[in-house]
Amino acid sequence: MPYVKVTDLAFGRLQSPSLDEAEEFLTKFGMHRAERTKDALYMRGTDPNHHIHVTHLGPSKFVGLCFFVDNEDQLKQFAKAPGASGIENIDEPGGGKRVRISDPHGYQMEVMCGMQQLAPLPVRKAIVNTGDNKLRRAGELMRLPAGPSQVKRAAHAVIMTPNAKEKIKWYREMFGLICSDEVYAGDKENVIASFNRVDRGETYVDHHTFLCIDGPNVGLNHLSFEAQDIDDIMIGHQHLRKGDQYKHVWGIGRHVLGSQVYDYWQDPWGRVHEHWSDSDVLNIHAPTNYLPAEEGLNSQWGEAVPEAFITHASP
Repeated sequence: MPYVKVTDLAFGRLQSPSLDEAEEFLTKFGMHRAERTKDALYMRGTDPNHHIHVTHLGPSKFVGLCFFVDNEDQLKQFAKAPGASGIENIDEPGGGKRVRISDPHGYQMEVMCGMQQLAPLPVRKAIVNTGDNKLRRAGELMRLPAGPSQVKRAAHAVIMTPNAKEKIKWYREMFGLICSDEVYAGDKENVIASFNRVDRGETYVDHHTFLCIDGPNVGLNHLSFEAQDIDDIMIGHQHLRKGDQYKHVWGIGRHVLGSQVYDYWQDPWGRVHEHWSDSDVLNIHAPTNYLPAEEGLNSQWGEAVPEAFITHASP
């Protein structure tokens, strides 16, 4: 039995040498400042959560991840896990309570509840005529304003690690994650990528919230954020391309596993951030699927995955 069943990814924690540069990138990526102190930056999306991304001032590194649970009773349960802290009041913008634990790599994993909720931000919405319904926008012109993407929420995180098949067992035991898909190379026992979702019973959730990818390096492969829709991803892509300031990593395309339309970018220190829209959603009844690497890591459309991406890890 897992120690707790988390309900979603809350945010990732990074450390960066410049909060100004971090805020500039994340703003152009489609987030908004929720709060900034002399040594930390808290960025939000259009959904009500106070923040979905935290940057601490210091040398570039990946600090860890935070997941939501429903209430303090869940925190009390998780505090019984080996190596877990007691329940702590979070002395940071956004507030709430948490329990912390170090993962097998030494990264800080947090489980929290009670984050401050803000008013949702307004979003532009594209009404799309389709082949089967060409009158959804009858009499109206499609004129989408330029600008950043409109990031809604933190969606999933991916950690690279040697021996991913063994490491993912720890995350499942701790956080109650269930496997959507496992990708193997050669023999089915040689799992090189594990796609895991939260367990909310009958409620449908994103195809994956946390992944482990097998590789020679240890660290964050990428943080992923849901955008409003496919047009929003395209608009955000054009915005980030202006001035050739940031490195584009992969996309635009549509994944096989999860089916999301995706676009990946690096921040100034090489940490990869993903926009996506249109995920598969599953509940407790969906079985685990097993796919060979040439199928599972492919795209339904779009360019093949770059070698640099599948070996990337930011320690």
